[in-house]
Amino acid sequence: MGKGNCVVGQSGGPTAVINASIGGVYYEAKKQGYDKVYGMIHGIEGFLQGSIVDLDKYLADPMGIELLKRTPSAFLGSCRFKMPKIDASPETYQKVLDVMDANDINTLFYAGGNDSMDTVKMLSDFAAEKGIKDKYFMGVPKTIDNDLPITDHCPGYASACKYIGTSIKEIIRDNESFGAAKPTIVIVEIMGRHAGWLTAAAALAKGSDCSGCDAIYLPERTFDLDAFMEKVKYLSETKRSVVIAVSEGIATADGKFVCEAGGAVLPVDAFGHKQLGGTAANLCRIIAKETGLKTRAIEFSTLQRAGSHIASLTDINEAFAAGRASAKAAAEGKTAMMPVFKRVSQDPYLCAIDLHDIHDIANVEKAVPEEFITEDGCGITDAYLDYARPLIMGELEPVFVDGLPRHLVMEELAEF
Repeated sequence: MGKGNCVVGQSGGPTAVINASIGGVYYEAKKQGYDKVYGMIHGIEGFLQGSIVDLDKYLADPMGIELLKRTPSAFLGSCRFKMPKIDASPETYQKVLDVMDANDINTLFYAGGNDSMDTVKMLSDFAAEKGIKDKYFMGVPKTIDNDLPITDHCPGYASACKYIGTSIKEIIRDNESFGAAKPTIVIVEIMGRHAGWLTAAAALAKGSDCSGCDAIYLPERTFDLDAFMEKVKYLSETKRSVVIAVSEGIATADGKFVCEAGGAVLPVDAFGHKQLGGTAANLCRIIAKETGLKTRAIEFSTLQRAGSHIASLTDINEAFAAGRASAKAAAEGKTAMMPVFKRVSQDPYLCAIDLHDIHDIANVEKAVPEEFITEDGCGITDAYLDYARPLIMGELEPVFVDGLPRHLVMEELAEF
């Protein structure tokens, strides 16, 4: 007898490997005996409108899964839809259950970060309040921000690290090629609102063939503009190339983001988060005004989460495994849980997958620990490198067509 039907969705900012997790859910759900595996079109927002697709159409052929592993962004379409509080809009949660019933769906998987895990928590809480015991809700971890608690790391983070480390290394090589008397000051802006995990990855560029960043600033430390300027002036007098990495979310002692300097008004998303950007540009303007030095601002923005051509094979495999673990757990009757990674060996690197209560994960943000940040607050320690380097190992060759990587594309997205 089959397990019935299930549905999987994606939410929030995509990663280079979130689709591998969807492939993992599909693969294991079929193995466990689910009849149909549906995909939400544009996450829970689309699901509330009844927008789903039978994933057999794309993934029944194993080559579909292999191509999905090589496809960036959210194959199913993502959303930034904030579910209301249960007591404020119980009808929204009932609507989710109604759509599940209409399609004989008993299990809902949701791949995402902090806000997505909150959605899983609230759906499972609503079902529990209603005494519903034949519906299951499971989280699948993803976020390049690497800020989910409990787990050693998050699928998507390693591939973003690999992109950042590679790009920083290439920027340094480019900037070092000029022999001007005064160096160009390059400020590279990397995603990270309150947690500097991504910016820390800039440290990976340093090696026997690369001098590495001259300074790295994370939001875990208060940003001192005067100390920063002193650092820039010193570097400009002692080096012919200066490359500095900063988190988009660095803020001064008064709590203001550096990207708000000059009175910039930042738009706010559905979750109340200010949409950051322009930190590097603001710092470059200040440097140029005070020193007359040539500056260049580089903002990685979407590129750091979309670089599937340089994704970490370790990351792809772990994302797929996380999807499988979630599907297996649901088939065993578990709900309101998320797979987490437990590092059991550093050399050789080995992580095991466990399950953890979603209530300990939703709405909790994990910061970069103090031991990963140098005492002066503008560098990254070897302890971080030991943590991150195993995660970026390995590559998965893209399928090239006409000289460019081929992606798996869902035609239903265009109709939504």
